[in-house]
Amino acid sequence: MKRIKTDERPGWDEKAEQLGFTWRHLDGARYWDERAYYQFSLAEIEAGLEAPARELHAMCLDLVAEAVKSEELMAKLAIPEASRDDVAESWARRDPTLYGRFDFAYDGTGPAKLYEYNADTPTSIYESGAFQWIWLEDMIAAGRLPADADQFNSLHEKLEARFRAIFPGGGFVHFSSDADSVEDRQTVKYLEDIAGQAGIEPKFVPVGEIGLAADGRFVDQDGYVIQALFKLYPWEEMLREEYAANVKASKTRFIEPAWKAVLSNKGMLPLLWARNEGHPNLLAAYFEDDPKAAELGSSYVRKPLFSREGANIELVKQGRRARVLDLGYGEEGHVRQALHEATAFDGAYPVVGAWIVGDEPAGIGIREDRSRVTKNLSRFIPHAIVG
Repeated sequence: MKRIKTDERPGWDEKAEQLGFTWRHLDGARYWDERAYYQFSLAEIEAGLEAPARELHAMCLDLVAEAVKSEELMAKLAIPEASRDDVAESWARRDPTLYGRFDFAYDGTGPAKLYEYNADTPTSIYESGAFQWIWLEDMIAAGRLPADADQFNSLHEKLEARFRAIFPGGGFVHFSSDADSVEDRQTVKYLEDIAGQAGIEPKFVPVGEIGLAADGRFVDQDGYVIQALFKLYPWEEMLREEYAANVKASKTRFIEPAWKAVLSNKGMLPLLWARNEGHPNLLAAYFEDDPKAAELGSSYVRKPLFSREGANIELVKQGRRARVLDLGYGEEGHVRQALHEATAFDGAYPVVGAWIVGDEPAGIGIREDRSRVTKNLSRFIPHAIVG
């Protein structure tokens, strides 16, 4: 694994604009950054990233199967008591999942280490599945990468196949997000486009305009019943809304399903560790109120059960606490995870996001930052397999 500095493609910014990649600059800062790329060998991809992602996915499903039968575990995961049956019944039905993304520390010299699992939100899915593939094709066409250069990236194709598997007869599916968030809305548009290629008719409904009919069904802004809904809105927030009590009665088929609430919070990290202690791709982790947390000593990472984009994640090294981006997360509790600092490449710390679609590894996307904690403005860097 190497970080290779390179020149930007002429006209890449205009091409991104034409393709709807409108969040490539965030708050005036670069988000997409092709002044460098990460180069991997095929062995690093297959053995170092693809195989661990596949194994960890299976371990996560085993954890769900156990957790949905346990009030104690559901409580540890801060799943509201009133919604626990909804989560358990979703698993009992085997409601299908579309995707998930493991965030790994990886440098090619040792096992990938799991930082967390983004099991319920599609952040960076367009960049991973589409725009970095376009970058690769352009770089090969310009002779700046070898003709046989490749990418760990079957994300777009696997998403289309997965939509077909979930909705084999096609049909009508609602898609929802915050309509005022450019990144969220454009990301959902990308998934709508893939769904359309899979024979599905998509319709967008802003999250704030979803209503409730007299019979308990959710309806869109035009009064149509929402039978199936892809939502870019996390379960930990949905289950704390007033309408959480209506989830079951609505009969809506949710993508992602309610059982993802078990995996979409950082409480799954100590649960995975307790059941697979010593696994080479896991870091030791404990709930903060667990006496065993003291085994981590004076160096660890303190994480809220729920947070986004690095918020309220605190690095503690030999007792010294790094600055924290405080966005108010942490009310539900915290976990402590062993401190495993990512290796710096040219002064930047990469986190490799390994995508799962259905039950299959489907590619990677890389975010890097000068900070040791990946945040909202951390840059997305493309990758290539060479040799």
